[in-house]
Amino acid sequence: MTHDAIASAVRTINKEQAGIVALTQALENGLGAPFRDAIERIALMRGRVIVTGVGKSGHVASKIAATLASTGTPAYFVHPVEANHGGLGMIARDDVIIALSWSGESQELGGIIEYSRRFQIPLLALTSGAQSSLANGADVLLTLPKSPEACPHGLAPTTSAIVQMAMGDALAVALLESRGFTAHDFRNFHPGGKLGASLTGIGDDMHTGDRIPLISTSSDMREAIVMISQKGFGCVGVVDQTGKLAGIVTDGDLRRHIHKDLLAMSVEEVMTVAPIPVTPDTLAASALNTINELSITALMVLEDEKPVGIVHLHDLLRIGVA
Repeated sequence: MTHDAIASAVRTINKEQAGIVALTQALENGLGAPFRDAIERIALMRGRVIVTGVGKSGHVASKIAATLASTGTPAYFVHPVEANHGGLGMIARDDVIIALSWSGESQELGGIIEYSRRFQIPLLALTSGAQSSLANGADVLLTLPKSPEACPHGLAPTTSAIVQMAMGDALAVALLESRGFTAHDFRNFHPGGKLGASLTGIGDDMHTGDRIPLISTSSDMREAIVMISQKGFGCVGVVDQTGKLAGIVTDGDLRRHIHKDLLAMSVEEVMTVAPIPVTPDTLAASALNTINELSITALMVLEDEKPVGIVHLHDLLRIGVA
C-alpha cells in the first residue's frame, strides 16, 4: 500500500489546527467586538436561541444548539428547509437566531433571514462570507477566517466545520461563565449516564446515622477494630467531645502499627489527624479523584467539621461514576 494513512491523518489535523489558530487570532483582533455583541444579545434575550444551518453547517448547528441547551442557554435547532414549510412559526420575537453558512449564500436560509428582518428578530451570522447574503442580513456578523480545508480537493467541509464548531463552543462557554453556571447546574440538564453520575453530590448517596463508623478520642484500639469490622467501611472516624472529627483510623493505619502492641494503644496514637474533608455538596467525580489520589476506600462527609455521612468507593461505582 503506497498511501501513507498516518501522514494523511497528520496533514488533516495540522490543517484543522491551523484553522483554529486563525480563529484565535481573529478573536484577539477584529472578531472580538462582534463576539462580545453576540454574547450580550443572547444574555439579554427573553426567549431562546434558534440555531440553523444546512448541510454540514446544519450538523454543526445542531451540535451548537445542544451545547448551548446543556450549559444553561435555552436553544434548539431548526432546519431551514422545515422552517420554509411552516417551521418559522416556532421562532418568536423574543428569540435570537444564530445562522451558520460557510459561504453565506445557502439559499435555504433565505426564508429565515427574511423572517428575522420582518419581525426584527436578532440574527447572528457565523460565516466566512463577509459580503454574502447572510452577512448583509445579519445584526451581528461573526466573520470566520477562511482557512484551507483539510480535504485535498478543498471541497469537503473539514476545517470549516471545525472552526464553526469551535466558535459555537466559544459562545456557549462564554455565556456559561457570564452567568456563573456551575457543575451542579449542568447536572440539571444532564442527569443521565456517567457524566450525570459524576456530577451528583455525594450527599445523595452517602451512608448516614448509625451506619457511620464513629468512636471517641478516649476509645482504645480494641474498640476501633471492632467498629471497623462491624461497619465494613475499612475505617472508623474519631470524634472529640464536641462531635467534631479529630481523625480517622483506617485499615492502613492498622497495618502500619501491627508490629507494636496495637491493642494497648489509644486511637489518638494510631489515627490519621485532619483527614481530607468533603461535604454533602462535593461532586461524586471529585470524591472519586480524592479516593484514587490517596489510595483509600472511603471518605467521611462533614458539615461544620462534624461527620454527617460516609461514602465508600463501592457507592461511587454503584452509581456509575467510574
